Amino acid sequence: MHKAKLVLDRDYVIADIDPRLYGSFIEHLGRAVYTGIYQPGHPAADSEGFRQDVLDLVRKLDVPVTRYPGGNFVSGYDWRDGIGPKDQRPQRLDLAWKTTETNQVGLHEFVSWAQKANTQVMYAVNLGTGTPADARDIVEYANHPGGTQLSDLRRSNGARDPFDIKLWCLGNEMDGAWQMGTKTAYEYGRVATEAAKLMKWVDPSIELVACGSSGLGMSTFGEWEYQVLSECYDHVDYVSLHTYYGNRNNDTNDFLASTMDLDQFIKTVVAVCDAVRGKKRAKKRIQLSFDEWNVWYHSNQQDEQLYRRQPWGTALPLLEDIYTFEDALLVGLMLITFLKNADRVRIACMAQLVNVIAPIMTNPEGGAWAQTIYYPLMQASRWGRGQSLQPVLTCDTHDTAQHEAVPLVDAAAVLQDNGGLTIFAVNRDLARSAELTLDLRSFDGLTLVEHQALTHEDVKAVNTEQHPDNVMPKAIPPMQGAAVVLPKASWNVLRYRKQ
Repeated sequence: MHKAKLVLDRDYVIADIDPRLYGSFIEHLGRAVYTGIYQPGHPAADSEGFRQDVLDLVRKLDVPVTRYPGGNFVSGYDWRDGIGPKDQRPQRLDLAWKTTETNQVGLHEFVSWAQKANTQVMYAVNLGTGTPADARDIVEYANHPGGTQLSDLRRSNGARDPFDIKLWCLGNEMDGAWQMGTKTAYEYGRVATEAAKLMKWVDPSIELVACGSSGLGMSTFGEWEYQVLSECYDHVDYVSLHTYYGNRNNDTNDFLASTMDLDQFIKTVVAVCDAVRGKKRAKKRIQLSFDEWNVWYHSNQQDEQLYRRQPWGTALPLLEDIYTFEDALLVGLMLITFLKNADRVRIACMAQLVNVIAPIMTNPEGGAWAQTIYYPLMQASRWGRGQSLQPVLTCDTHDTAQHEAVPLVDAAAVLQDNGGLTIFAVNRDLARSAELTLDLRSFDGLTLVEHQALTHEDVKAVNTEQHPDNVMPKAIPPMQGAAVVLPKASWNVLRYRKQ
């Protein structure tokens, strides 16, 4: 057993946590929509065709915001294809994912699903093949009360009241060569500025997310953010970050150290945002929207084979990663990293929600179940609301193939509105448990009322439809005193309450 110490003080607050830190993402990709959230005729489908077994799992996650409809998909998407009578909607080739889009789910249907799922819509506009005028039009269609051609069209399509969508993405990954309508930083900065102006003139209450780099490995990373924000700083509220990790070398220790890169990624983007702020002498601070994040690598080879077998298919089983226990540990570590940067990371969307690199899986002829990564997100969403506290952690470290001085324990702490305290902690050590001593010097009368741990003897263990509970949190009898034991290779939730 190795030892660690965590000091917390209620006065050392990083920030109030934005609930949208626990968001997610539904793209018209693979089976996320069709046979994911929507499958008319399925025994679990409601009158609108939405699978209630999926909705039950989504509601338990308590996802505050869901990004839609893409992703790469949005850069070739005309939102008008998804409104009006379903039997009159066109089928289109989706060049992003080499499939055929039926448009049976569009804006109205997704807003209805979001209401059932108790989530808000984060809508991405097309700035690839689309124009600022297209972006303006969908804001008017969605949010204007009535009395104009577009708002009255919405009403005639069955939605008398505005959808009142408050959060909008200005395109997706516009620096990527794979993106329809790829742009240089200057080109994107200009079109984002003009789209933002028009959108906010229609509805001044909305918030806008500008595209940051598609990832830390882009050759233009940093320079892209600087030039884009130099153009559109005054008109946007957030800049996006995207990242995915994978254990391609089958090195679990190095894989679990990936969040050291994540923390540096966040701090670098913050530095660039603040450099532009300084240059402009601006009072406003641009915040971060980590609107794509997850583990993604298991399905890459099978997707390539699938494209060859079924070109232009519909609802193909693409990007269907089957997640392991070690993936759940990294997801927990990523959530801890977001909480420790909650002063600037205000929005985060796990990509994605159902079937496509997702915490929830469905069988078109069967049920729905939770993957291993479901549980850290669910627990963080449930008990990670309030104020993020600055953790002062001392523990042993180790070196991995690509990382030096990796802490064996990582932790975040949340002071809840009711005075309770939640600590999220991961023990990265694959062989030894950790004795974590807690110094809660400013918290009088707190008692540990619950300790849940997600752990498994096999880091490659998975959940399946037949064995959905193979990897899931288990209760550990709460220890009284200043120390708790974190099992080897574990995600832990420690809940304290005033007695």
